[in-house]
Amino acid sequence: MLRESNYKNPPGICQYIPSLCLPGHKQMALDVLMLERSIKEKNQFPKLRFYTWDGPWLSLGRNQNDFPQKWASFAKEGRVNIVRRPSGGNAVLHGGGLTYAFVWPNAPRRRHESYQRACKWLIDGFKDLGMPLHFGDEISHLTDKHCFSQSTKADLIDQRGNKRIGSAQFWKSSQLLQHGEILLDPPKELWEELFDEKAPENAPKSIPRVGLENSLKQAWLSSLGEASLQKKVLTKRDLNELSENAASFLVHMN
Repeated sequence: MLRESNYKNPPGICQYIPSLCLPGHKQMALDVLMLERSIKEKNQFPKLRFYTWDGPWLSLGRNQNDFPQKWASFAKEGRVNIVRRPSGGNAVLHGGGLTYAFVWPNAPRRRHESYQRACKWLIDGFKDLGMPLHFGDEISHLTDKHCFSQSTKADLIDQRGNKRIGSAQFWKSSQLLQHGEILLDPPKELWEELFDEKAPENAPKSIPRVGLENSLKQAWLSSLGEASLQKKVLTKRDLNELSENAASFLVHMN
C-alpha cells in the first residue's frame, strides 16, 4: 500500500482489529470509530480490520438518495436491512463476502492516486492466491443502481472481467478511511430480485473462504515496509461508544 510511493511510513506499530460479525449499522459505526480514534491519537500508522455482516444488508453510499421503491418494500418485509455508509458510491449487497476497512493517515489526496496505492496490497494478496486483479476503467455514475454494476478506477476486476472488489473512501482531518466488499459467494436469489439482473459468478474455489483474512492481512503488512502488527481488542468503552452511534447509520423506511 505504501512502499511504492513518496509516503515513507516510519517503523512503528500498526493496529489490527480481529474479524467481527455484527449488524451493518454497528459495522459502519466501528469503521468511523476506528477513524475518529486515529485522528484523536494523532496516529501516523494505519489500522486494519476485516468483517462480515450479520444477515443480508444493503449499504447505500453517503450521497445516494434515490433508489428503487422495492428496496424499501424488501426492508419492510424483513428480507434485507439497509444502512448508510460514511463513504460515497452506490449500493452494495453484503452477504457471502468479506469486507475490509483501513485507516491511512496522510494518504495522497488525489482520488486516482489514493485508490491506486491503497489497493496494491489487495492486488498482491490475490495474485499470491492465484487470482490476478486489475483496476476497472469506467466512469462512476450515481445513477447506477448498485456498486457492482460498474467497474471504475476504484474497483478491482478479475481476468474474466468480473468485478471482485468494490471500494469507497471517506476523508476526515487528513486521514483516509477506505472500506470495500470482496465478492466471494453473493446471495444469488436476493441479488437478482433487488437489482433485476443475474448475480455475479462466485469467486474461484482456489480462493479460501476460511483463512482468506489471514492471507490478506499478511499482504497488507508486507506493503507497509518496516512495521509490526498489534492486535487491538475492543474495550468496554469502545463497545459503549459503538452502541451509542450505530443507530445513526440505519436507513428507516416509512
